[in-house]
Amino acid sequence: MQFKPYWHDTTPLFTLGSQGPVEGRYDVAIIGAGFTGLSAALHLAKAGVRVIVLEGGTVGSGASGRNGGHLNNGIAHSYLAAKQHLGPERAKALYRAFDDSVDTIERIVAEEKIDCAFRRAGKLKLASKPAHMDALARNFEVLHREVDPDTALLRRKDLVGEVGSDAFHGAMLSRKSAMMHMGRYVTGLAAAAVRHGAVIFENALVTQRRQNDGKTELVTSRGTVMANTVILATGAYTTKDFAYFRRRIIPVGSFIIATRPLSESEIAATMPGNRTYVTSMNIGNYFRLAPDRRMIFGGRARFSATSDQSSDAKSGEILRASLAKLFPHLARVEIDYCWGGLVDMTQDRFPRAGFADGVWFAMGYSGHGAQMSTQMGILLADAIMGKGDRNPVKGLEWPAIAGYSGKPWFLPLVGLYYKMLDKIQ
Repeated sequence: MQFKPYWHDTTPLFTLGSQGPVEGRYDVAIIGAGFTGLSAALHLAKAGVRVIVLEGGTVGSGASGRNGGHLNNGIAHSYLAAKQHLGPERAKALYRAFDDSVDTIERIVAEEKIDCAFRRAGKLKLASKPAHMDALARNFEVLHREVDPDTALLRRKDLVGEVGSDAFHGAMLSRKSAMMHMGRYVTGLAAAAVRHGAVIFENALVTQRRQNDGKTELVTSRGTVMANTVILATGAYTTKDFAYFRRRIIPVGSFIIATRPLSESEIAATMPGNRTYVTSMNIGNYFRLAPDRRMIFGGRARFSATSDQSSDAKSGEILRASLAKLFPHLARVEIDYCWGGLVDMTQDRFPRAGFADGVWFAMGYSGHGAQMSTQMGILLADAIMGKGDRNPVKGLEWPAIAGYSGKPWFLPLVGLYYKMLDKIQ
């Protein structure tokens, strides 16, 4: 078993990063070479904007290369809960922004000829308990009527041709959802940005920022650059130099395993519908097939803000047990990959984007950034270029978390709370 992301290990290295020192003046400097930063860079570069991307690690080394590979439309919450929290108009706008995000990725993949196995698969939100099915049905009724007619409610008998487990009581199908190879997409996005004129520096960690005559000076481990405008696109990997955001973002570990390639008979017995799947538990699981027929199976596993080999291994064992419980016929299947990454959670699990603390930003995707981040990068770029502000969360209040400065000491307590909810609900 390899303790590395499957996406990284099965993607050609990005070789178009700039060499030499970081220096010069740019219209826009972007911190972070994940989906948000790279889509903003591509959009800006295509418009003739002089743009530089500064990445502390390598392209896609953060959340963009460490996720489950789902591009699910809709929102993380139930639509009913979103309406109550955000109001009906913003809830609709945010829901449709997630839909638009999947469309945007599909368009970029086609335009830039990115070989990343993009496929509209549909998503099944699986009801793990009878009460969860009742809640799914209530949510579906309103959602289907008001914002997404391209959905369906499946009862238990309808799941026979969709998922090979008797653990579920029904599901909601969202047909617009998709999947792709995340590693190949992020490197393809980076290559496209460079091809259109963006400059990308890897291993250029921003260690300091200073205001200088109305411009921002960014000091990195490879040199210093000046920029008129800065985009912060670092999510859960935001450094101490950006304390405003660290007081509002909670880094939470998300962990994933990938099996050996499955046989056709194993696939037919496990995921005959070949969709993206997510369970309805608070501490639930998500899974899909990889392009080479592996099962990619993830979940929160442990409420930890640490992702290293030791933490990933512990989480991997929990995930293996969950996999065996849902699919007993795969209880002894070989696990080829085990990895983790940090998810940038907000307190209410809604994303945030806009301008604050002297920078443009988009983050707080709360486990649903694989699709939304590409769109948000483009929306930030358009706002910077004066092409209108279509930000679906513009003006959404984002207070700092009381007693919190970036180290989530409370995560074990949160985990216990959600475990209790899963037992009683």
